Amino acid sequence: MTTAQRDLDAGPGALPLGPDSLTWRYFADNRMALLGPRAAVLQNMLPALGQGVEDHSVWFAETLARLQRSIPPIFNTVYGADPEASGHEVRDFHRPIKGKLPDGSPYSALNPDTYYWAHACFVEHLITATDTFIRRLRRAEKEQIFAESITWFERYGVSSRGTPRTYAEFEAYFEHALEERLVAHRTASYGVGYATRGWPRPKRLPGPVWWLVRRPIDAVSSSITIGGMPARGREILGLSWDDRRERRYQRFARASRALDGAYRRLPGRYRMHPIALRAFQRPV
Repeated sequence: MTTAQRDLDAGPGALPLGPDSLTWRYFADNRMALLGPRAAVLQNMLPALGQGVEDHSVWFAETLARLQRSIPPIFNTVYGADPEASGHEVRDFHRPIKGKLPDGSPYSALNPDTYYWAHACFVEHLITATDTFIRRLRRAEKEQIFAESITWFERYGVSSRGTPRTYAEFEAYFEHALEERLVAHRTASYGVGYATRGWPRPKRLPGPVWWLVRRPIDAVSSSITIGGMPARGREILGLSWDDRRERRYQRFARASRALDGAYRRLPGRYRMHPIALRAFQRPV
């Protein structure tokens, strides 16, 4: 059975992933980074997920290294020649991640509720970043991306029982999480820490050079990181934001959308992750 045939069996409401899908078009677009670490921070605000990262990850010691290791398997679950195998690989990475929360209750990364939240944050990031920095999405396009995400989640081989099956259900699910379930977990606070404290000087950068570039780097990092969070997420994490900064952020977003035509004329290697570029070049 081909990947396309398996995609059609992903369940009610699902749409296939492939070169014609909106997920393929945008998920590995480099402009996703303009939304900052939104997905990772929101993921870590779910107590079970944040605790798993704290107990089992090198998030605090090697944040960038962890991201570099995590991204390719996830991209391969979307774009890979054998996406189910890649999805199962991602799932199996998480099998040992289990333990107890501070209140003594157990957690497991493979708990379907926990695993789906991690996936949902990627989907929400994809929709929000595209709509904010690439082009305004119609409601039908957001529904399409969500339907494609059902297929994407099925590739992990984790139970989808109780997960949203329509975009309206997904919106309600995400809003409920923001209002009722998320907390300022230490891993999430760490993920936005440099936006409030500033970045340390890179070891290889001379002090005088860092003195010249530190302030603009910190300002851009702060705007991208804090501005990229939903308002409720900023509230939970105690991140300062105001109308003036919001107006400046929205001007930047409008400029980014206005430049979409020029951006799309750039060579593919400048626009998207190499895994996605190779997928588009792969014979059908």
